[in-house]
Amino acid sequence: MDMAMGTRRKRERQQDLWIASSDVVETPGNAFYDRLNQILDAHKFDGKVEHLCRKFYKDSPYGRPSMAPGVYFRTLLIGYFEGLDSERGIAWRTADSLSLRKFLGYALDEATPDHSTISRTRRLYWLETHKAVFRWVLKILTEEGLINGRTISIDATTLEANAALKSIVRRDNGQSYNEYLKELGKAAGMENPTREQLARLDRKRKKKGSNQEWKSPSDPDARITRMKDGSTHLAHKAEHAVDLTSGALLAVTLQPANEGDTTTIHKTLEVAQAAAREVNEQGVEEVVADKGYHSGAVLTELQAQEVRSYIPEPERGRRNWQGKGKAEEQKQTYANRRRVGGERNKRLQKLRSELTERSFAHLYETGGMRRLHLRGRDNILKRLLVHGAAFNLSLVLRKIMGVGKPRRLQGLCLQLIALLGRTFVRLGRIRGCRIQTPVTLWCKAGEFVTALLPVRFYRAA
Repeated sequence: MDMAMGTRRKRERQQDLWIASSDVVETPGNAFYDRLNQILDAHKFDGKVEHLCRKFYKDSPYGRPSMAPGVYFRTLLIGYFEGLDSERGIAWRTADSLSLRKFLGYALDEATPDHSTISRTRRLYWLETHKAVFRWVLKILTEEGLINGRTISIDATTLEANAALKSIVRRDNGQSYNEYLKELGKAAGMENPTREQLARLDRKRKKKGSNQEWKSPSDPDARITRMKDGSTHLAHKAEHAVDLTSGALLAVTLQPANEGDTTTIHKTLEVAQAAAREVNEQGVEEVVADKGYHSGAVLTELQAQEVRSYIPEPERGRRNWQGKGKAEEQKQTYANRRRVGGERNKRLQKLRSELTERSFAHLYETGGMRRLHLRGRDNILKRLLVHGAAFNLSLVLRKIMGVGKPRRLQGLCLQLIALLGRTFVRLGRIRGCRIQTPVTLWCKAGEFVTALLPVRFYRAA
């Protein structure tokens, strides 16, 4: 018997005042986040962060409801795993998703934190607290055998700041860029210059974006920088120290974007050295970098710290080694040149380009932090440190589950179905049997995957 097709209509009936708990929709589980919560609970994450953040709270009946430290850091972890660039997006996503509610520990009758609560909590916690959480995750990787700490690579990338280039002002008197151009136009004989005339005048000027003369009033830590694509923006510079045994992040630092690599490497190496000494007594023994980090002073400093360098030398022509301290720089430059010409350097450079660039891709491209929504060095670094901790946790999850992000579960299903499809076809060819239709093949494969997935993802629990 045919049935009439249903249509979607607005429900005009009044909602029930009371609902039985048995009638409430059960929060669905998520294999990825359930396993992540098991890792955090096994290492007593909530107890540790509550101990760290206890000094930031005060018993008072006034004010907005506080946000538990474990919930705050989990929300920032969600930002990395879901690729959400702003705290508004994180707040909306956690309020909308039942599985993320379960990950944070919120029932259906509880309101999840809004973006202002997340932002206020971030400003409340010190930068050192976020660094302590990052170091705590490194200890988990050490227990899992994912960190060696002897050979690291260092590289940097630029992050676009949350500030407009046209809003910059002079450091000496606070004059805006447009007002400054009008003064130049009047000095050039223009009585009432139009915007087109000012733009034409500005294009002809050289060295017009000096960080010594201009700054952003909304983000003074941002610097005028040429980006990777050739455009000019206000930006920050993020520098990573990556362990080349597993790709784990040993250090994440945020530096002024206008400083060169040979200047910022020392701060990042210092942080990485402290983290590496928690794993082995010697600490970092080898540093691999690209040619932007090559200089005689850097090589001499690395040798003073008993660290071998593998840094390619750019084309500079014939060097002049006359002068104070040049003899030691010459010695270390020639020693580095010999190491760069060996087979080990080729292997290390290949690992550097693979693992270091992977960390940039996961944190800033799919992780959503290439275009910043925060201002101020400390605020941005807080978010970057938790992002880096999430990246390191993804290595543990990849070791246990085979995937490092929740969206990879979908790709794994497709890979399993494709593998089973090829297996059935080969079995049919070997045994001489005949599969009736492709639909039958995919149904059998789907049934097998459905039965296999819970075993695959919960076996390690």
